[in-house]
Amino acid sequence: MAISIKTTQDIAEMRVACRLAGEVLDYIEPFVKPGITTAELDRLCHDYMVEVQGCIPAPLNYAPPGYAPYPKSICASVNHQVCHGVPNDRSLKKGDIVNLDITTIKNGWHGDTSRTFCVGETSILARRLVAMTHECMWVGIAQVRPGVHLGAVGAAIQKHAEGAGFSVVREFCGHGIGRNFHEEPQVLHYGKASDGPLLVPGMVFTIEPMINAGKAAISELPDGWTIITKDRSLSAQWEHTVYVTETGVEVMTMSAGAPPCPPHIRITP
Repeated sequence: MAISIKTTQDIAEMRVACRLAGEVLDYIEPFVKPGITTAELDRLCHDYMVEVQGCIPAPLNYAPPGYAPYPKSICASVNHQVCHGVPNDRSLKKGDIVNLDITTIKNGWHGDTSRTFCVGETSILARRLVAMTHECMWVGIAQVRPGVHLGAVGAAIQKHAEGAGFSVVREFCGHGIGRNFHEEPQVLHYGKASDGPLLVPGMVFTIEPMINAGKAAISELPDGWTIITKDRSLSAQWEHTVYVTETGVEVMTMSAGAPPCPPHIRITP
């Protein structure tokens, strides 16, 4: 599949879907407290997307080749779960971290974003991992502008994460997005700055680094979806959908409640 270059009208449509995805995370954040189950968070997000926003939760029944249909409307990955955690009846407890991954479909267009939340007071390591992963995402976003190789995103993320003593998950990456949930290009979160296609205006893709406190190795749970760290170390993830503008980058999934870009990281609009 070739990389899709979005038109001005396409971008206008995508801005709506992306804004809604960010607003789901704004809505759900006050509910992320000790005692709530990830299944209840899923239900709340589902109802908000369908009944309030009038959009479709993209993960529900999503079935790429080789996978059974995904059974929930969001992904909720707790502690050593890296990504694609299936919501269940486990209650969150004080000290947990949980990534909530939201993808909306509005008028046929997708918006994709995630945040990692601290549940009550967490360990120093957990707070540091969550903050560093957030920085890694923004360090990657800061590379995005026309004429730069896509590999610059992953190279910057890898340098930032490993420089802090953390590791980068290799097997899962960001992706192009638009009318399809997953499109070209694949956005690696590691590698060489000279790798990958040159960025051009109109490209839209996600940047979603998964950073582990321990080693990078992962494994899959028997549910066929949930990915965990092999050494059971903590893992965090942050994600935004971005658009390559004529001069730099637009972060399409920013919302009123989204944590801002750290002040020491410069973004070219």
